[in-house]
Amino acid sequence: VRWMMYWIVFALFMTMETFTDLLISWLPFYYEMKMAFIIWLLSPYTRGASLLYRKFVHPMLSRKEKEIDTFIVQARDRGCEAMVRFGRRGLNMAATAAIQAATKSQGVLAGRLRSFSMQDLRSISDE
Repeated sequence: VRWMMYWIVFALFMTMETFTDLLISWLPFYYEMKMAFIIWLLSPYTRGASLLYRKFVHPMLSRKEKEIDTFIVQARDRGCEAMVRFGRRGLNMAATAAIQAATKSQGVLAGRLRSFSMQDLRSISDE
């Protein structure tokens, strides 16, 4: 549980860091403060990740739990529909390609047979 809390808080930190690096990285000792914060999160003595998770992340997730569950169900349904749609499209493309290949090869075979004279066809052995 401790590591789950750490990784959730760390993921949120990394997400926020993407934007804050652009805005406040010019501050003196910014990178040192960031390192100290990560050590504070990770340290078993300070339990910073656990503190932040219990005070901020867990209450927010609890309030939004129904919305998150609804979103996950919708995403799963949309994903299944998309897979079925792409599967159908792929099968249609494969069937079309197979039919086109068959008709082209049949046309080539018919053209070759037309190029032979009757005498040429009689000279071909029955094997």
